[in-house]
Amino acid sequence: MKHFHSARNKAIVFALLCLISTTKIFAQQEVMYSQYMFNTLAINPAYAGSRDVLSLTALGRYQWLDRNVPGSPTTHSFSLDMPIKNEKMGIGLVAYNDALGVANNTGLNLAYAYRFKLGAKTTMSLGLQPTVTNVNLALSQVTTLVDENIFSADRSRFMFNAGLGMFVSNDKSYFGFSVPQIIEQKITPDIATSTGKIKRHYFAMMGFVVGKGNFKIKPSTMLRYAAGSPLGVDGNINFWYKDKISLGVSGRKSQTVLSGQDNIDAVVGMFELQLTPQLRLGYAYDYNNNRLNTKVGGTSALYNKLTGTPTHEWLLRYEFGYGKSKILTPRYF
Repeated sequence: MKHFHSARNKAIVFALLCLISTTKIFAQQEVMYSQYMFNTLAINPAYAGSRDVLSLTALGRYQWLDRNVPGSPTTHSFSLDMPIKNEKMGIGLVAYNDALGVANNTGLNLAYAYRFKLGAKTTMSLGLQPTVTNVNLALSQVTTLVDENIFSADRSRFMFNAGLGMFVSNDKSYFGFSVPQIIEQKITPDIATSTGKIKRHYFAMMGFVVGKGNFKIKPSTMLRYAAGSPLGVDGNINFWYKDKISLGVSGRKSQTVLSGQDNIDAVVGMFELQLTPQLRLGYAYDYNNNRLNTKVGGTSALYNKLTGTPTHEWLLRYEFGYGKSKILTPRYF
């Protein structure tokens, strides 16, 4: 166990150095969700109000949970959105906490969407998202020090930003594009040698549903891009039975450089259950095809501990119907 904690500290130090070193290292900074198609407001403010009712969504994402790895990545989020002004506008908020080792980001995103008709059944929304994030590095908890000047004290900072989004949808399909954080700014301005900064991320997503009666198929995809990083791609297909039970599978090519090769680095299995017209439960299981699942000779103690490092993601949604019949109409997006 002592050896494992030492290896863990070295991994944390390496990750922190990636954030605050003089070398420019770019990777995905936005929170990643496997169930993005059921949690759209988290990455696109234009989605606010699209479900035509007051909608509450809670999500928990836990990586390496089975292996009991100290400091493993965890994400918790809560979102709320609803239409206003006769459904011509939408408002919402997303509160989240994203933690990895001694790094902890807590944020609040507000969302405003203006909605207008493109046709009898198609609506376009344009969204604006002011954000505030507390970036906290508990460097005093790192016991394996590389540079006393860097790891001498904890660091905490509030960062303000803004995002934009566009969302087009009807009963059978949707398309969205968003930039959650437009302003690029230094993450650690108090460190003179730091070039770590927020990178502008671009998200494009689309999906549709086909089929009638008891069986329907819902394919979807999402593209993620940030300057200096490879293109990230998610492809998903869900099979719905009686609009109540869904089984799905996804393949992901991430923007992070963990796989060591240019291929799919995660396979995701999903299960969705519409318990009542207002309550939905979702679960996703990620199997990561990357170096954390590889045993390496000299560091086998650490890698054996991380071998088979799945991610569990739970989602719970509750919607208020305002006494209207709309809550009885299935919503696929």
